[in-house]
Amino acid sequence: MIETFRGTYTVMVTAFNKDGQLDLNAQAQFTEWQVQQGIHGLIPLGSTGEFLSLSAEERCAVAKCVIDTTAGRVPVLVGAGAESTDDVITNVKMAEDLGADGTMIIPPFYSTPTWDELIHHFGRISEASNRPVMIYNNPATANVDLTPQLVSELSKLENIDYIKESTMDVTRIRDILDMSDGRITVFGGIMGFESFVEGAEGWVAVGSNVMPSAFARLFELTVDDENYREARALYREVLPIIRLVAGHRYVSGSKAALSLIGHSVGAPRPPRLKLPEAEMSEVRDALTSVGLLVQTVG
Repeated sequence: MIETFRGTYTVMVTAFNKDGQLDLNAQAQFTEWQVQQGIHGLIPLGSTGEFLSLSAEERCAVAKCVIDTTAGRVPVLVGAGAESTDDVITNVKMAEDLGADGTMIIPPFYSTPTWDELIHHFGRISEASNRPVMIYNNPATANVDLTPQLVSELSKLENIDYIKESTMDVTRIRDILDMSDGRITVFGGIMGFESFVEGAEGWVAVGSNVMPSAFARLFELTVDDENYREARALYREVLPIIRLVAGHRYVSGSKAALSLIGHSVGAPRPPRLKLPEAEMSEVRDALTSVGLLVQTVG
């Protein structure tokens, strides 16, 4: 098992066929393309993977497909979030039994747990886990804010080794690293490049669904090479894709873009809707600006 995680990790879309059912062949092909493109790691069953719209059997099938396809070439962290602590533990066991290198876990997203409840929640998960856990801070969707002070306490728990920090405040990375005394490794969420500069060792990215090679290269230039001039230039190049899949379009925009560049993974499942045709011109413009689509006239 791979137990040291760093680099750009794609939080993967889930492939569906035209009838809205799982398409595991397309999922495997998409996974293989990501690996061949040089992505550093993969995370199925995150928010971008529409985990809340999948049954338990479907989540297991997707996780198995990605783990089997990667065959140990890159780490796979399986999204294991749920509202119930017991359900999270069940998801963690499923992922580990399938051979996942670790799990990524968002806090309970409806019950708005208190500080003490979060310590208890993640404490039980840490005791039940045998592999590293990446906690996921995204207050905009979870209604819970894992502040640097709270993260410092959570980092004392066994196996709570990583955090995906998905606010727009990159100074949190500085504070998490300072307060946790090296017990936890930070991955950026929304702010990839900026997070690297503040000390993040990785990036859980949505845009790398569309541009895995470039997003992986951005990490290498910034963190490994400390070549900030070239890194900043590459960052500006990929910004149209980062902006395209921001906000409400993180699923629909990613899937629309992939369909236009030859990696059809179907439409989102309700309640999410396929990107309306009125917004498809923005997708085409973004892909054209990064050289992934050649628009013709006539």
